[in-house]
Amino acid sequence: MVAVAPHERILVALDVADLASALALVEQLRGQVGGFKVGMELCTAVGVPQVVHAVAAQGGAVFLDLKFCDIPNTVAGAVRSACALGPAVRMLTLHCHGGAAMLRAAAEAARAAGPQRPLLLGVTIMTSLDAPALRDELGVAGSLAEHVVHLAQMAQACGLDGVVASPHEIAAIRAACGPDLLIVTPGVRPVWASSGDQRRVMTPAEAVAAGSDYLVIGRPITAAPAEVGGPYEAAIRIAAELHM
Repeated sequence: MVAVAPHERILVALDVADLASALALVEQLRGQVGGFKVGMELCTAVGVPQVVHAVAAQGGAVFLDLKFCDIPNTVAGAVRSACALGPAVRMLTLHCHGGAAMLRAAAEAARAAGPQRPLLLGVTIMTSLDAPALRDELGVAGSLAEHVVHLAQMAQACGLDGVVASPHEIAAIRAACGPDLLIVTPGVRPVWASSGDQRRVMTPAEAVAAGSDYLVIGRPITAAPAEVGGPYEAAIRIAAELHM
């Protein structure tokens, strides 16, 4: 696991449709969390460069979660474009189901960008999917955990820095891939928050104890109700739980 302060493990998901809403959250939370995940909804509405530069100007580090998945040459070009946005992009996702050739091309493109390149993370299985969906809808044989570990090992062998995986696969990934592979964990919900559409969830403290390096947390912070104290107090509360 990386050695960082507890609050730096928190990556807030800016799953909003407009830049003003995103920047309002950055303004409230900068300094209290490790960074901000921007994904397809916001980037499609506003544009990737504008989002990255605006969040960076507010003092936020960017986890660019676009889950690149295409032919190797196209993904390598997309990675080069992301690297050209500058050091504000700290992390970048690709989908492991794009295959080994795609992952290797992405890793080579990132290495060529130099030491300030973003960390490359391979998305394994999204936390909205469970074992029956993996088997019946996607036709993947074997257990969910086995498939996630297979994808994590492939990502590591292809030169990626880490993976994105459900908290329930952390221990299996650690056992198979060792301590150096970063694990970024969505599907994290404090006990006082709703699980929403995530099926495989765990509390922040449980996920870190299991070996997660970074936690992606959205609605429990961004939509925190008044009784919790709103986004700022929710972030502080989660960071305090990670101290325990």
